[in-house]
Order: sequence, then C-alpha cells, then structure tokens
Amino acid sequence: MKRRVLLKGMAGSTLLAGGATEALAQSRAETLRYVTGATINTLDTTMPGATREAFGLSMNVYDRLFTFGRKKIGDGAWAFDPDTIRGELAKTYSISPDKKVITVTLRPDATWHDGSPVTVEDVKWSLDRHVTAKTLAAPQFSTGSLLKADQFKIVDAHTLTVTLDKPDRLALANLCVCYAIMINSKLAKKHATADDPWATEWMKTNTAASGAYIIESHKPGESTVLRRNEKWVGGANGALPAFKRVIIQTVPEAPTRAILIERGDADLAIDLAASDIPTIEKSAKAKVVSIPQTNGFTHISMNTRMAPFDNPKVRKAVAAALPYDDMFKAALFSRGKKLYDGAWTTTPPDASFPQPIPNKTDLAAAKKLLAEAGFPDGFSTSFAFTVGQSATAEPMAALIKESLGKIGIKVDVQKKPDAEFNTLESDKKMPFFTDGATAWLPYTYYFFYLYFTRDQRWNFASWKSTKMEELTLDARYQTDAAKYDTDCKEMISLFNDETPLVMLWQPNHDATMAKSVDGYTYQFYRQADFRDLRRV
Repeated sequence: MKRRVLLKGMAGSTLLAGGATEALAQSRAETLRYVTGATINTLDTTMPGATREAFGLSMNVYDRLFTFGRKKIGDGAWAFDPDTIRGELAKTYSISPDKKVITVTLRPDATWHDGSPVTVEDVKWSLDRHVTAKTLAAPQFSTGSLLKADQFKIVDAHTLTVTLDKPDRLALANLCVCYAIMINSKLAKKHATADDPWATEWMKTNTAASGAYIIESHKPGESTVLRRNEKWVGGANGALPAFKRVIIQTVPEAPTRAILIERGDADLAIDLAASDIPTIEKSAKAKVVSIPQTNGFTHISMNTRMAPFDNPKVRKAVAAALPYDDMFKAALFSRGKKLYDGAWTTTPPDASFPQPIPNKTDLAAAKKLLAEAGFPDGFSTSFAFTVGQSATAEPMAALIKESLGKIGIKVDVQKKPDAEFNTLESDKKMPFFTDGATAWLPYTYYFFYLYFTRDQRWNFASWKSTKMEELTLDARYQTDAAKYDTDCKEMISLFNDETPLVMLWQPNHDATMAKSVDGYTYQFYRQADFRDLRRV
C-alpha cells in the first residue's frame, strides 16, 4: 500500500514535469496524458537511430502527401488500412494508364505551423531531400523506385508529378511512411549550411511542419507537450483532432506506468508488460484494446549458410519439434494470432502474408527428418535471444531446449545484451535465434523482398533462393492482379518448402487506456496516433 501511495504522489509531480503545468490546467476532456517507457530522441524521424517513439511523434506533428486509411476491427479498435490511401497534404492524385506517372494536386489551403502557405516548391524540396540526403528516407524510398530528384517535377502552383521508370506497386505507399515528411523548405533552408544543405542537424531539435499538432515544449527523456494545430487541413474530411493538448511523458518503469493507467492518473500507454494486462482489464477506470500486429511476426531463424542449418531437412526437423502451443501460452499468455498450424499442405489458401504456415509439433516426423539429413543422433547448437526480449523469449527458450532435446538436439541457451545480439545478427554469426520483424508496407511481395532476398541486414536466415528473387522481382512490377496473386502464392509455398525460418505468431498490440478514451488505431509504426482519439 505504501508503494502505491508513493507512486500516486509521483504521478502528479511527474506528469507536471517538462512545462506541462499549463497543459494540465486545461479541461481534462481536452487533454490526453500519454505515458511511455522510451524516449523521443530526435524531432527528425529520418535520422539514423530514431526511436519508434520519434516516429510516433513525427506522424502527429508532420504531414505527408498521403496517409493510409483506417478500418474498424472491433469494439473501440481500429487498424490502419494499407489498401486505402487518401490525401493528407495532397488533395487528389491520379495515375497514368501505363502506371508510370503519379500526378499530385495539393490542398490549396494548407499552411505550415508558422502560418505561411504550403507550396509545391516546399513539396519538391522535401522529396528531393528524401532521395538525396544521407538519411533513412533514401533506402526506404528506393523500395518504391523513388531514387532521384529529377523524378519529381513541378507542373504548376499546386501540381507535381512523380515519374517512375517502371510501374512500381510501392511508389504511392512509400509516400505514406514515417520518413515521407513534408518540410517547410523556406524555414529549413535558413538553417542549412554548405556542409549540411538539407538542415539535418537543425531539424534534429526543431520542426518545420504542418501537421495536426504543434510542439509546445520538448525535453528528451522527460516530456513533450503538444497543442492542436487549429489550421490543420490534413484530417479525414478536414476534421481536427478531438484533444487540444497532449502530454507525452517518459516513465521508464513498466509497473509505474501500469499503476498510472489503473488509477486514472494517465490516459494511455501502449508498452506495458503482458503480465500487467490482466490487472488493467479488471480496473474500474481503465480498459485494454488488443490488436494483433498484422504487419509483423515473431520468428525463430536458422542460419541457412551455417551447418547443419544449411540442410533444409534439418530446418524442417526443428520446425516439427517445436512445442508451439506451449510456447504461445508461456511467452504471450496466448495474446496474439498464431502463425503455425495452418490448414494446408502445399498450396496456401490465398496470397496474404503473414498467414498460418502448416507447421505442427510432430516429434516422430522430426526424428525421421533428422535421420534423413544425416543426424540420427542429433547435434549441438546454441539458441540466442536479447536481454530486452527476456520476458517472452526466456520461457520460450526453456521449452525449445526441452523439446529439441527429445530428438537429440542439445541446445545451449544464450541471453545476449541487445547491442551484441544486433551486431551478431547483422553479421550473420548466430546459428539459431529468435527475433521479431515489422514491415511498414504489409504487402506480400514486400515481406518476401525485405526478409527473404538479398545479402542484407533483414534477411535473418541468410537465405539465398534464385527462384524467390525472380518471384519478388516479377511481383514488384506486376500490373496484372491475378498474376501478382499467383506470384505471391508461389512465394509462400517456396518458403514453406524450404523453411528458412519458422513463423510463430503476431503478438497483440495492447493499448491500455482510460475507459473514457475511444478511437484507438493500430498503426504500422506501432505507436500512438493521437489524431483519431477522443474522450467519450
């Protein structure tokens, strides 16, 4: 009891930190109080090292030309809709019959936060920056064939064209992602230098934006206070956000964040421990909105260029020996969507991905596959996960060690510091490990292109398949919908046949909030979007 009383006292003083006193003086109905365990480490989301919290802030402060729609998926819950793209700073768009030219017409009434009008020159400069400057935007834009500044042409005062060498199905979608911020070029250029022509240093700690919220104060690692932009025109049907102010507070301890939500001292948190969720669900003042992370997956990877995992039968033996249901319960308390136990064998039922793969626990089949692979007595290996994943990966690892031991595979479980794990993963030096993956653009082709082709960081299993590379290349530029679906089904079947890694599940994205808060949307960047929230 003493600890709970102390925490309540801390809540008041903590939430008042960082210039939030004035915000808290506003009507409770008009102010959203959001607590997070991490920090907003930059105001320019295109900078290397930007945290997901920085992405979340950017989506609320900056506009893009386009944004994904949203669809209702349950009581009080919404999710982004990658199949619907609407204008944000763009009023309309059209695509030429050969699908190589996108014509964008801007909203004539859009203004920057300093009151000056958004111009087509600003948009051109922003797009040029994203394909030219040494930021995170350029590699992401390249996945949509947005590669060089001369692809963006000004037509008139409100019109711009984007020209592609080939019709790329991800060109338009890339203009919706976190990096695709539209920048007040006149303001940014005032802070550019000969060595920094794109004002990257200045924009780390300053904004040149037009979005739904304006930053009133920002203290990295402590708090950020936002006020509503009363002149914002980028909302659906021109609607303004319901909350006039948002207080974003860093509270590192997950139990403290849970108590703040449970007691009604904070309105929203999205990064609580799974073990705290049942308590919040029973709270009189709070509720939980749980949404499977539809654009991500948790997996167990095997290094396909390292013996014995270079043998597909060994990989399939491991897949047959994993205790799926026990892991799902131990790691996630069954809070998520299973990506195993699929009801098919050779051909998937549709072209969607991720989808449940037909992996099931079958120790007899696993032993047979190991013998066929030349390992009748098994072998020894290590299984790694990060310290940051401990809550879910540690119980999972214990079950893997026990189950694989039954077929002769001796597993040395290794819990590694996050930095060491990330380096080893990037350098392809771990034989067997677990991790998670999220694709901002959740299209089947993109998943396979990103995670299962090329010698690059996100090819977790270091898988090399000429057939997969051919399929993804064809799908990327494929304009025939039926042929695209055929390509995607072949990708899924090939993945299942070769088993470079084992899909486990899509964890729930658990948003805990005051019962009076409604309209929460699960976004592809897995952070809170304040623009559609309201108090009921």
